[in-house]
Amino acid sequence: MLTWPSPKSLWLAQLDPIVPTNPINKDLTIDIGIAGGGYSGLWSAYYLKKADPSLRIAIFEAKFAGFGASGRNGGWASGLFASSKQAIEDRYGRQSAIALYRSLNDSIDEIGKVTQSEGIEADFHKGGTIMVARNKAQLDRASAFVQSEQNFGFGEDVQLLDGAQAQKRLNATDTLGGAFTKQCARIHPAKLARGLAQVVLGMGVQIYEQSLVTKIGPHDLQVNGRGIKCEVAIDALEGYRSLLSGQSRVTTPIYSLMIATERLSDQQFAEIGLGDCETFADERNLIVYGQRSADNRIVFGGRGAPYHFKSTISPKFDYQSDVFDNLKSALIELFPSLRATKIQYQWGGPLGVPRDFFSFVRFDLGRGIASLGGYVGDGVTTSNLAGRTLSDLILNKKSDLSELCIVNHKARKWEMEPLRYLGVNAGLWAAAQSDKYENQGLPQPLTATILNRLTGQ
Repeated sequence: MLTWPSPKSLWLAQLDPIVPTNPINKDLTIDIGIAGGGYSGLWSAYYLKKADPSLRIAIFEAKFAGFGASGRNGGWASGLFASSKQAIEDRYGRQSAIALYRSLNDSIDEIGKVTQSEGIEADFHKGGTIMVARNKAQLDRASAFVQSEQNFGFGEDVQLLDGAQAQKRLNATDTLGGAFTKQCARIHPAKLARGLAQVVLGMGVQIYEQSLVTKIGPHDLQVNGRGIKCEVAIDALEGYRSLLSGQSRVTTPIYSLMIATERLSDQQFAEIGLGDCETFADERNLIVYGQRSADNRIVFGGRGAPYHFKSTISPKFDYQSDVFDNLKSALIELFPSLRATKIQYQWGGPLGVPRDFFSFVRFDLGRGIASLGGYVGDGVTTSNLAGRTLSDLILNKKSDLSELCIVNHKARKWEMEPLRYLGVNAGLWAAAQSDKYENQGLPQPLTATILNRLTGQ
């Protein structure tokens, strides 16, 4: 049985004490059985039940709804997808790339509409994203991003910024310019997850917490030693999928860690920027991301934690002191005025990464098995899109969503160990090395090419 994340995220800490309830203690026969009580499972249940209130739906969660990445992420409801528009065009065609990204942008607004209509207080605010460029290579990437957006017909959503324009939104050191996109909203992720759980409960969906799924088979789930017969069994485990036997090579758990400052004053934010609560990052290769929370903190996260052999997941991996130190250093490098600011929360957790960095929604009608995920850290919005899409597939509803290229997308499995361990950690190292070269104004090393090949860009 999974234990509470140690330490607890800022987001979960700000909620009333969560007491897991209703562990499954009997066999069941239902219509839809969902493994995983995060965004993927909750959105799937919400749209299925909304479309057909007669469906008997149950969610089975090992700890509590919102325990995983849904209660610990960076709070970006963005239009981002792990594969670029060009990579999608190369595989599925130009119109497929455009349709997917249009659907992602629509999904941001859909999340906002649901939070409003269902009374979920999730601190939703669509202030966009500012990506600053702090060296020439980063500036070139910002320019290429804006050019790509324009080429694919998304030019109305983005703006290439010069140094003064970028600093007006985010006064980070050494800013040369950047890119702004309006397609992102800041949220409080745990409020969204727990609020959505209450909504689906009110709709008649059963949520069994402290209920560990150990097997997903045709029309069947095994949960706490109990048999759950269902017309459709949904795998919504995402970063925890590797805990199932034989699934460690489908999606690999990569850890992302976060820190949160103490509350800052309005005067401090007047110097830093983020006047419209934009989410923010810079254009480095080893990803960082941040937001201004509703209670005036900077919440800041990034990659850098190692991949663990055989896709191992453990609460002890949520805390990597060297990564937390690196995150604080990166934050101070961006904003030297925060040098004396206290870091009040530090936490982390795994996210799910498929081999081709391409999210999926899969449904096998004959076997009665469905799955969704592979968000590569961009799951707040993609999970909503995936849940709506899966609902249409299960209910045999022909729609624009059921024709998206994520539907029944197939990726090859990750390599066997130790190649997987060596390859993933080499990719993290390559990203860090590329950033070092760029900061020194040096040409990109071979590692940059390796990194792009690993991530499918």
